[in-house]
Amino acid sequence: MENKRSNGGSKSRPNNRRNKSNRSGGGGNRRGGGGGGRRGGGGGRSNHVYKPIAAELMVHEAVPMQEVKYEAKTKYADWDIHPKLKVALRQAGWVAPTEIQEASFADIIELKDIMGIATTGTGKTGAFLIPIIDALLKDEPFQSLVLAPTRELALQIEDEFKLLTKGMTFTSLTLIGGRNINTDIRALKRQYDLIVATPGRLKDLHGQGEIDLQEVSVLILDEFDRMLDMGFQKDVKFIADQIGDRDQTMLFSATRDKTQEKIISYFLTDPAIIAVSSGEASAEHINQTVKYVSGDERFGTLIDMLEDPKLKRVLVFAETKHRVKKITKKLNQAGIAADEIHGNKSQNYRQKALGKFKSGKIKALCATDVAARGLDIDDVTHVINFEAPTDYDVYIHRVGRTGRNGKTGEAITFVD
Repeated sequence: MENKRSNGGSKSRPNNRRNKSNRSGGGGNRRGGGGGGRRGGGGGRSNHVYKPIAAELMVHEAVPMQEVKYEAKTKYADWDIHPKLKVALRQAGWVAPTEIQEASFADIIELKDIMGIATTGTGKTGAFLIPIIDALLKDEPFQSLVLAPTRELALQIEDEFKLLTKGMTFTSLTLIGGRNINTDIRALKRQYDLIVATPGRLKDLHGQGEIDLQEVSVLILDEFDRMLDMGFQKDVKFIADQIGDRDQTMLFSATRDKTQEKIISYFLTDPAIIAVSSGEASAEHINQTVKYVSGDERFGTLIDMLEDPKLKRVLVFAETKHRVKKITKKLNQAGIAADEIHGNKSQNYRQKALGKFKSGKIKALCATDVAARGLDIDDVTHVINFEAPTDYDVYIHRVGRTGRNGKTGEAITFVD
């Protein structure tokens, strides 16, 4: 394809972006193939009785990670991007691209579908925002939609968009559950360059006729593996079908396996595959132990453990919202600063709890799996599974909250 660029390269971007209906007067499809309505995949999540995974799967001595620092081949100042974006990147303290940003930029500006395999913390949000903002500055207006699995991740994405468009006139909106839907309905009276949404809230708004998804030109599915884990497959497919003949789809996932191939092919057409991680979930760099303790004795054991100053920032996982609430109450009664995040808590409450955990005001954050997904929290010293999960992949995702950025993590699981 012409104008192919590597390493954030130097050639000009093709200016063939489609304009959508009432934004700029219509226009033709900018590439063959289209993006909507691919069939394939299906199915939701099955319910199962609580049966924890085997204890031996949760015992492992950490293998230290060999951290390989990525040396960027270019700097943002070298890229053929709009001068205003260069200024915004510089003001944000962004000097050189991460690996996923450098590897994907050329394919994204050529409007290829993207399959990006990258973990949290690799700069993948910037990987899709930088070319989108560049195109908004250079081309006719168009609308992008980002679907994210959790409220917290959606807010983080919009925050990054605002950071990189500081001083510009572009607009964004986050549509998430946990707050009054009428606020979203009023906000949707305006047009937005970027909408970030969780699938459930967006589907609700579409069902009420409050949003026209035909306006969307670019669809980004972030943390796609988490969306599948959380049972959003049908909602995401429905949303993609409403967009129809979109211009481009980008899908980012920390993991990739054969079970996902059919549903991935539903969304992507001849994608460029950009892999900066193996795509395999792993906890090799985390010390994993089990502690045999039964019933209500677990509360006392947990309190004793958290009184150890070595446990500085601890995520405590439980299987149900009720159990998370009870654990949090017991910890606070014992004088250990703790808070909780789960589906019964409002978005505002969850954000405040997360802020307290990040700032060190609380030592323990107790969570269900669904509430904790999509969170990007640095320096979690320990993960404690008050109850063992029923699925090994869930276990890997839980313990993967510790031991980030080349550090060795600690995970302890209570078993009967």
